[in-house]
Amino acid sequence: MAYVITQNCCKDASCIPVCPVDCIRPAEHPDTAMAGSATTEMLYIDPNSCIDCGACFEECPVGAIQYEEDLPPELHRFKELNAVYFDRHPLQPDTSVVPAARAGVEPGSLRVAIVGSGPAACYAAAELIDVDGVEVDVFERLPTPFGLIRAGVAPDHQHTKSVVDIFDRVFANPRVACHFNVEVGDALSHEDLLNHHHAVIYAVGAATSRTLGIPGEGLAGNHAAADFVGWYNGHPDHAGHVFDLSGRRAVIVGNGNVALDVARVLLSGHAALAVTDVAAHTLDALSHSAIEEVVIIGRRGLRDAAFSVGEFLALGHLAGVDVIVDAADVPANDDDDVETSFKLDVAREYAQRTPTPGNKRIVFRFGVSPVSVIGDTHAEGLQVRTARNGTEVIETSLILRSIGYRGLPVGGLPYDDVTGTVPNAAGKVVDMAGVYVTGWIKRGPRGVIGTNRLCAQQTVSQLWADFDAGRLSRDIGDRESLDAVLEARGADPVDWSAWRAIDAAERRQGRQLERPRVKFVSVEELLSAGRP
Repeated sequence: MAYVITQNCCKDASCIPVCPVDCIRPAEHPDTAMAGSATTEMLYIDPNSCIDCGACFEECPVGAIQYEEDLPPELHRFKELNAVYFDRHPLQPDTSVVPAARAGVEPGSLRVAIVGSGPAACYAAAELIDVDGVEVDVFERLPTPFGLIRAGVAPDHQHTKSVVDIFDRVFANPRVACHFNVEVGDALSHEDLLNHHHAVIYAVGAATSRTLGIPGEGLAGNHAAADFVGWYNGHPDHAGHVFDLSGRRAVIVGNGNVALDVARVLLSGHAALAVTDVAAHTLDALSHSAIEEVVIIGRRGLRDAAFSVGEFLALGHLAGVDVIVDAADVPANDDDDVETSFKLDVAREYAQRTPTPGNKRIVFRFGVSPVSVIGDTHAEGLQVRTARNGTEVIETSLILRSIGYRGLPVGGLPYDDVTGTVPNAAGKVVDMAGVYVTGWIKRGPRGVIGTNRLCAQQTVSQLWADFDAGRLSRDIGDRESLDAVLEARGADPVDWSAWRAIDAAERRQGRQLERPRVKFVSVEELLSAGRP
């Protein structure tokens, strides 16, 4: 018998070092590969080598590892996927060298500012704080930490959100100071950070959505999928949005995992969402939704679809929802990698299913390019061009573009307008001493939550190289002077204990309704909940 890695895998790779027989792959390391360049969408356990010890099961931060005999029906295929991976890639010893643990540094010799508090920032803080003597200040614009883990992960993926539990020890460390509700670029400048820290790491993510660049894109009813995600997750910037759910059909342009998340949320019934942490306003709006069909379109073919095989497979188990794939869109398997081959097999199965009368529908269309949004004052349809049928109009009053995120310029740092990133060499910002980046602002919007662990390790190794070379040794202001600057600027920081109060209040509200939490969705509510 063996353990199996399933859909929720975040590629954090915490499971790899605890495996006594080294049977989890792929094992990637920041010193041997470009951090963020994923070779697979998830990790796999070799069923022929697993000794059934359960160490990985205990270590997994998102509950993605299960004993094969305990797999529920919707996860049975992952047993096959794990085995197929090792059929293609027989287990070989991992010969990479694990860096030795660093000795502590003299207190006061290294204080690092981290801007942002999403997964990239959290992993960077964890790397740094593991070295005795290092001090870390975390700055976050919102009163809440964890970035897209809180505001981006779909509400029906509660196991994935539990990855934040591994960061509790980091933020609770007395050498870490949290300054949530403090916006760098407003209350503090880049120069302020440099005046009070030996190094600064920017982990600000990619805050805007790419546009389609087609006529009619400004019509009401056409939105960024990221705005919809923020709306259903209760992000303060998006809680006030209004989406037209009165039509029968919604169209999503783009076919990554975010597109699949949005489709699931749009078609999930009230009962399924009522046990999640979806925002209360979203739960109410969706209970009155008329949407019965979501069409997901992609410019390229199925082989190039951006969604992961795990998320694609999970769609087939949604109650009362048919997944529609045209058999003509499913190419024959060539020399595809394991995950692409599996994805094509799943698509072939969907194409052979007979739709159930009365079911809602997720319709995948490939090789379809948007041409224009049709309508006068509000979207009435999306004109598209297909290789097979020429030009047609898909009638809809709700269009959501899910074609990727884009980083914004960071004040005081260089910026690459083409990639939407800060130019860097393995995380070290070019031509700037003591300034680093990690996460999407470093590598672009790709990878899963755990990808940020490798990314952060690579960046922090650059920081340590500069520290060891004496390039970060200089006089800086102490934490008391930083607090004085914040007070003089009128900032109202939320520390870790205040966040824990917010967290506890949301969970209390949730328990009353048998939900994980009920989120506060305005800054004012959040600040009030965090005060004694």
